[in-house]
Amino acid sequence: MKPGALAASLTARLRPQSLRRQLLLGILLPVGLVVAFNTWSLYRQALAAANTAYDRTLLASAKTISEQLDVQGYDEQARLRALVPYSALEAFEADNQSRIFYKVSSPSGEPVSGFADLPAWRGRIPQRPAYAALVDFYDDRYRDQPVRVAALLQPVASANGRGMALIQVAETLELRHTLARQLLLDTLWRQLLLVAVIAAVVVLVVQRATRPVRVLSAQLRARAEGDLTPIAAPDAPRELHPLIDATNQVMGRLAHLLEHQKRFVRDASHQLRTPLAVLKIQVQSALRGDVAPTQALQEINGTVDRATLLANQMLALAKVEQLRQQSAPTVADLAAAVREVALDLAPLMAERDIDFDIETAPAPVLAHDWMLRELVRNLLHNAIRHTPEGAPLSVRVSSDAQHATLTISDSGPGLDADLAGRLFQPFSAGDVRHGSGLGLAICREIADALQGRIALDNRMSQGRLAGLDATVRLPLAPQAA
Repeated sequence: MKPGALAASLTARLRPQSLRRQLLLGILLPVGLVVAFNTWSLYRQALAAANTAYDRTLLASAKTISEQLDVQGYDEQARLRALVPYSALEAFEADNQSRIFYKVSSPSGEPVSGFADLPAWRGRIPQRPAYAALVDFYDDRYRDQPVRVAALLQPVASANGRGMALIQVAETLELRHTLARQLLLDTLWRQLLLVAVIAAVVVLVVQRATRPVRVLSAQLRARAEGDLTPIAAPDAPRELHPLIDATNQVMGRLAHLLEHQKRFVRDASHQLRTPLAVLKIQVQSALRGDVAPTQALQEINGTVDRATLLANQMLALAKVEQLRQQSAPTVADLAAAVREVALDLAPLMAERDIDFDIETAPAPVLAHDWMLRELVRNLLHNAIRHTPEGAPLSVRVSSDAQHATLTISDSGPGLDADLAGRLFQPFSAGDVRHGSGLGLAICREIADALQGRIALDNRMSQGRLAGLDATVRLPLAPQAA
């Protein structure tokens, strides 16, 4: 077989079967097996019924023959004599399909009349015979044909003697098999008609039941490109509602991802345009010699730093959304993430001679490690930037029965009431010269992704503003809770 033909054959085998075909196979295959078993059982029952009916004829033939017997002598000295012409059995031959043979013999097996080569009876009389006679019915072969035989033990008496005769009457089975087949065929065509009705009903029911699916498919194909609005199918069967709900959830996530992607592209193109334009002006100014080379390089370096910070934070904001859509996060320790970030930022605090104090307790939460570190890094970096030199800065990690709480307390100027309302929005920096306006937006996105809350509150001491408290509350991991 060629590779292309082999691939096509495998594809055809692996192709999902239609619902109609699965139902037809699932229903008709068991029904077919039942019909086959029923056919075999029915044939045996029909054959048994035919044997019962025609065994009575064999018994009547044997009794007719017994009426034509005479005996001379008594018991062991009894001599049987039969005057039975074969024509006497013609009345019991129903048609030309079967033939009847008989044999009369003494109990010792000595032939008296009939077909002497008919096999001798070696059975015994049943304890509860079907008829009021000493008769045994059995199957045998005679002249290479299967026959049904009735062996009758019949007492014979006359004025000159008394004895016992064994009368065997055999009949070929053509008529019995014909009757059994006729009974079978009469029932079988009704069963086949029933199977055909079942198949037709399955096809019609499947066609009717899948009509809402086809209608729904047509509506989805007719939608405009990019239309991810939820599917409205109030008339759909209840069995389709879980599928519709799941599809709406997937479409909702896709719509959210597309909206986030569009917003990211829009924000990136808008925010990166300004530093690139400034960088170009600074390069042109340096080339013209408007400023000293050292000053030009310092200005260019500052612009590149701000552009780099902006790009990194925009990528971080995109990564938060990516992790939000991934599988469930693992258990991570918030306290460990705080200690790692504090150690990384220790040179910045040492440079400003900040009086840093940290106190942590184990706080396991369901989160990605990167999310926790990014959240703590942005908050702690903001606190370091706004804390005056030599002023205190404290970090606390605690937990209660349900939540883990991170509190970063700086000694900065606090927040203006107007700025506090929009500080978590992207590109809403309090100081545009030293920030991109994305740090707190990233923190807000991470807190929302972890089903937590973040708040910035001015801290008062003795009636005066003492600094700002950044508080994050995250739900504990189920085991810890």
